[in-house]
Amino acid sequence: MIMNDLAAPGLTLDKGLQSLLDTVTQHPTGPLAIGVTGPGGHGKTALLAELERVHQRAGNTVRTTAPEPGDAVDPDTVVLVDDAHLLDDARVEALLRLVTARRHRLVVAHRPWPRSAALSELVDALRRDGQAVLLTPFTREQTAAYLAAMPELARPADLVDFVHTQTAGVPRDVERLARGLAGAETRAGTTVEPPRSVVLEFGPDLDVQPTPVRRLLLAVAAGGALPVSMLGALLGRDPAGVDELIATTRAAGLLGADGRLAPIVRRAVATLSPTTDRTAIWRQLTELQLARGGAVLPLVRSLLAVGALGDCPASTLAAAANEALADEPAFAAELFAAATAAGRPPNAQQALAAALAGDLDDALRLADRLLATAAPPERAEAAVVAATALAHRGHVGRSVELFRWSGTASAAAFAIVGGLATGDPGATGESPAGDPAGEPPTLHASAARLMANGVRESVTGPPTAALSALVQAAALLEPDGRAALLPDSPAALAALTAVHCGELEIAERVLHRALGAGVGGPLMARRHRLLQAWILMVRGEIHAATERLATVTLDGRQLESRDLLFAAAIRMGIGRRNSDLGALKRGWGQALEAVVRHPVDLFTLLPLGELAIAGARLGDLARLEPYLHQARALLDRLGNPPLWSVPLHWSGLHAAILTGEPTVADEHVAALIAAAGHSRYAAVVAAAAESWVEVLRGVVDPVRVEAAARGLHDTGLCWDGARLAGQAAIRTADRRAMTTLLECARALQGRPPGGHDGQTPTAGASTARATGPTQQGLSDREYEVAELVLAGLTYREIGDRLFISAKTVEHHVARMRNRLNCANRTELLALLRTLVADRASDTAGQPWPQRASR
Repeated sequence: MIMNDLAAPGLTLDKGLQSLLDTVTQHPTGPLAIGVTGPGGHGKTALLAELERVHQRAGNTVRTTAPEPGDAVDPDTVVLVDDAHLLDDARVEALLRLVTARRHRLVVAHRPWPRSAALSELVDALRRDGQAVLLTPFTREQTAAYLAAMPELARPADLVDFVHTQTAGVPRDVERLARGLAGAETRAGTTVEPPRSVVLEFGPDLDVQPTPVRRLLLAVAAGGALPVSMLGALLGRDPAGVDELIATTRAAGLLGADGRLAPIVRRAVATLSPTTDRTAIWRQLTELQLARGGAVLPLVRSLLAVGALGDCPASTLAAAANEALADEPAFAAELFAAATAAGRPPNAQQALAAALAGDLDDALRLADRLLATAAPPERAEAAVVAATALAHRGHVGRSVELFRWSGTASAAAFAIVGGLATGDPGATGESPAGDPAGEPPTLHASAARLMANGVRESVTGPPTAALSALVQAAALLEPDGRAALLPDSPAALAALTAVHCGELEIAERVLHRALGAGVGGPLMARRHRLLQAWILMVRGEIHAATERLATVTLDGRQLESRDLLFAAAIRMGIGRRNSDLGALKRGWGQALEAVVRHPVDLFTLLPLGELAIAGARLGDLARLEPYLHQARALLDRLGNPPLWSVPLHWSGLHAAILTGEPTVADEHVAALIAAAGHSRYAAVVAAAAESWVEVLRGVVDPVRVEAAARGLHDTGLCWDGARLAGQAAIRTADRRAMTTLLECARALQGRPPGGHDGQTPTAGASTARATGPTQQGLSDREYEVAELVLAGLTYREIGDRLFISAKTVEHHVARMRNRLNCANRTELLALLRTLVADRASDTAGQPWPQRASR
């Protein structure tokens, strides 16, 4: 569509209107019979004014009033009549006679409603003998053209979307808003609401409307779809009367063809209508909607937007809260609180909303009060809320008691999960079925039962059975799990189980689906994101893990104890993998506090193991030893299930390596070998553990080491696999084995073989790199330099720290690069991170005593 400059205030011409004006301009004495139809504010008056100017410039006589019956009208006079819908029948018939005489030039503009029989006949005659013009709202392009023609606007292009959306393209409203924006201080692209001066301009338009129209506008301004029957009850009219009111309001240019108000009109109606009228209409609307079982949430939102929520009945507020519970639990909690303020007693749904929103303080306070004062059914629901909140805060024993007391099948299943998590072997024998007559087999109940079965299988059966049950439980909740209050989600338990048996891809997929479906609401979203960060960390994707961890606290809420423990362990794990000793030291105090706050249970063994390695790296493992003892005792009570014990032994092995305790390391290796038959993951970890301690004793079998390293990589322990290969490479005296293992380490870190840039070194360069004392490893001084390089210090800063020159530091770095056969600095830094992490104690870089024969 071709746009032209503004021809008159409020008039932007499209191709059709421009053609009409061009024709009149070129032939000002030619035939003219036009009927112009459009709602108020759509440019009828502006179009007539432009036609008047065209004819006056041509010297024609122009008449702008309709003739009275019997008036003689000169055929040379151009008759331009506005608002013909307001004329009486006699004057309309006088215009009709001018049309049928076919000797007069006239243009008649009118609204589409009201339309009398006489006006309909006139409109038909104009269409038959002349031309009909229908004025419609501006397109976005026309709005842009209008704004571009206003020199007062500094950057009109940045305002097009805002203006067009606010006004729905109604020309009158586009002009008002554009003028208001030109006179106000606006920042391009950031305007969020119209200036108040513009809103006030709608006052006269609203004041002239009859009372029924104003009531209709208030009803529509409340939001939501309003059926004719409901409007009829509100306005006291039959369906035909409602249709007539709607037509009148549309004709005034206040209501769109889709039955909605443009945002700026809605704001004007809500702001400028008398408060008593607005409150009465909206309150009556909510009561009508509630009585017919319809959604009241959109209406309540409108009340809230103008500060009239206090006038809403408590029953309506509670109904709206229930509607918001699944998608907006925090808003639901706010509405429940408003209902309580309006006189409705607190109930379990209010506690549920607080819990789903992650506000466990309010949830526990409300639930505890209901446990003491409410009727039995309400008390049972409150017990579930309290039990769930306590589970998230680490009070699993008390949580299990409340779940058992509540008596539902779902609660019984959750009690089994909690009992097993705390090492209660008797929990495996309980039936999660509950009372079939008391609770139907809903998705929630079925998922809870599968959760219990999955955790039981993880302790007593094969990992495949456990993982299958938990993944099925997670899938059951995906269609409608937003309002499911969970002590732990089946997706989280499935992910933990998958991590414990090396199925990281399954863990990632189940967490991705749970987050997409919003299972468990905001309360569980953090746990799911933390587990995603854990998986990224284990894979060695440190940057991605850091980014994912940062998303966990974006909402500003404090982490509950279980999430706090995982977050602390992930930070320490990232620091360890980055060889960032400073970060480890800074985070150690917070990590210890997190361990103290959350009692040891089956589902926190992973972070506890990671923190054990960090504690060993810092020489402070003794402070974690009581908690590690609790973990071992818990596993003993459950019969040392391999699925849960293998990762803890793996962490224990690395802690023992860092603290220089070969005997303890041998004990962990023996435990891993004993569990090797349980799963592929256990077998891989056992082989890697055995190979690792042999490497530390100076026995490097490159084929066996590479197989073990690649096995770790294939089960998701990518960083550990590369580290094993790198450790073996610097401890072997065989130059060819060293080269092979370094290439393996590079490959497992995701870098091309032979150098970071993918280029293969020349034979001479390879020989030069390999003929030095590579097999000797790095010297103590070189390890000191490496640690400071990884910390980000410059050569001068490192020299100042070690009392050597910057040139000597540069020499050390170049020598390390040659010894480790690195093609560039990037590759050197990546390999140094692995080497420095392993040299955490004086004994780590030294051969261990040979293992006693088993």
